[in-house]
Amino acid sequence: MTQGAGQGPVVRTETLRDFRVPGTAPVPYAEPVSYGQPVPYEEPAPYPEPAPYAKPVPYAETAESAPYPEPAPYEEEAEGYDGYTPTQRDLPVIGARAGDTVQVTYVPEERPGSGLGPLYVVGDVHGYLDELVTELHAQGLIDADGNWSAGNARLWFLGDFTDRGPDGIGVIDLVMRLSAEAAASGGYCKALMGNHELLLIGAKRFGDTPVASGAGTATFQAAWLLNGGQRTDMERLQDVHLQWMSRLDAAVLEDGHLLLHSDTTAYLDYGSSIEDVNDKIHELLNLNDADETWDLFRKFTRRFAFRDEESGPAAVRELLDTYGGQRVVHGHSPIPYLLGEVGTEDSDGEGGPVVEGPHVYADGLAIAMDGGVTMAGKLLVVQLPLSD
Repeated sequence: MTQGAGQGPVVRTETLRDFRVPGTAPVPYAEPVSYGQPVPYEEPAPYPEPAPYAKPVPYAETAESAPYPEPAPYEEEAEGYDGYTPTQRDLPVIGARAGDTVQVTYVPEERPGSGLGPLYVVGDVHGYLDELVTELHAQGLIDADGNWSAGNARLWFLGDFTDRGPDGIGVIDLVMRLSAEAAASGGYCKALMGNHELLLIGAKRFGDTPVASGAGTATFQAAWLLNGGQRTDMERLQDVHLQWMSRLDAAVLEDGHLLLHSDTTAYLDYGSSIEDVNDKIHELLNLNDADETWDLFRKFTRRFAFRDEESGPAAVRELLDTYGGQRVVHGHSPIPYLLGEVGTEDSDGEGGPVVEGPHVYADGLAIAMDGGVTMAGKLLVVQLPLSD
């Protein structure tokens, strides 16, 4: 798989270790306007057309941008450690048992009489904008110019738009634009909040402010760098991107599919209904508190809750019994790791895993959608329901 049109494999961009966000001075209140003669009405200027999709400009290494050393990894959590911590860079390789995970195909299906078109989901993108555009076009969701062309179709992104890949902000810009274009066509394009959205929000808001990580003192900035944070993304990050990310929901129920980002039961900590979960997470983010945001990030970085042959199906059923639906559809944990494939994220792709589509596991109750694009896998865009 290519790592961008006409380019070789993408190597992880060096990131700035001690990036600090300058404080913003408060804007003074304007003097009240005295009442006088009414101002004649003027026709407002027309709304500008959205900017066309543009390929990212490769980052050029300069003498001033000499690489900084990687931050030292933190120790694992001594108590309650579940095999992964957000301050640990690489995912562990999980041994697979025959028959645990099944690769499936899907059959297009319309929803007659509903007024809404077919349902599509997108796995983790992680800044791979060219691959995303290619897959959306292949599914007929966008045209050759990158504009929405799917009418009343419904498209859900499962989160993790940035980090590791070359153009996370370009991915967010595309999703925001497609959301407006899909709504105008009678469909919709929506997104869930992933742990990397929480990570980027925290890195921007809190920088190197110390937080209690459960493994000693940590910072969002260090965790962002360890998990593939890209300096060019931080430089291009604007308030509109932060506001959009912070308003994303964490869970949704669509056609009997419980859509989540992470394969964890941590959602149960935030409410007994989907509405409660989403409201609680938004409330905690609005506190603008580093420790509360870190706790959210830490919990939704957990993974592999569904993969165990005995406890996995029970974990999925607990979520389904609480929030509804017949299947959980998630991203977050790359399919190659669920299959026990050897490899690491940020690899060069040689001898990498072969991913052809989504995988069903946990007694057929869970669908994994992260095809491992960061490790030369595949960025998945598929239509639900799947045909087993």
